[in-house]
Amino acid sequence: MADVTEPTRRTILTLGATGAFGGALVLAGCAPASPPASSAKPSASTPTTPEVTNEPPAESAGPDQPATGADIGALSDVPVGGSLAATLDGAPVLLAQPTAGAVVCFSAICTHQGCPVNAAGAEFDCPCHGSRFDAATGDVIRGPAIDPLTPIAVSVSGDRIVAAS
Repeated sequence: MADVTEPTRRTILTLGATGAFGGALVLAGCAPASPPASSAKPSASTPTTPEVTNEPPAESAGPDQPATGADIGALSDVPVGGSLAATLDGAPVLLAQPTAGAVVCFSAICTHQGCPVNAAGAEFDCPCHGSRFDAATGDVIRGPAIDPLTPIAVSVSGDRIVAAS
């Protein structure tokens, strides 16, 4: 019969330390390599601040509604059949002009998990999970979002797009 030697204290401590070190390496390898999408830096399609005008201050419409008459941007900046990111009272919005002179506006916050949505021609795209919305209607084209974007009433005054009541 072969001689079987029992492990020494030193052997057991060495094996334990090696296992702990290996486990730490495995856990470090499982960590995400980049920050989550919600902490991503703004892209080129980040909404812009509307131009300053010489119009009188807009009326207050309440805490959840934009001020009536608040300037959003120039009609000429929104391409016919396309879309544009803007802001309304500091909140990100998306403008679209499906046909000449007909402008629609939607909240730029995705109805899936609240990520900012980007203007992308005839569609709005959510970079977080891939939802797509029709720029003319705000309806979902592709999920995971189920609900359409929140519409915002706007009107055209001359060449300016303003919040409507």
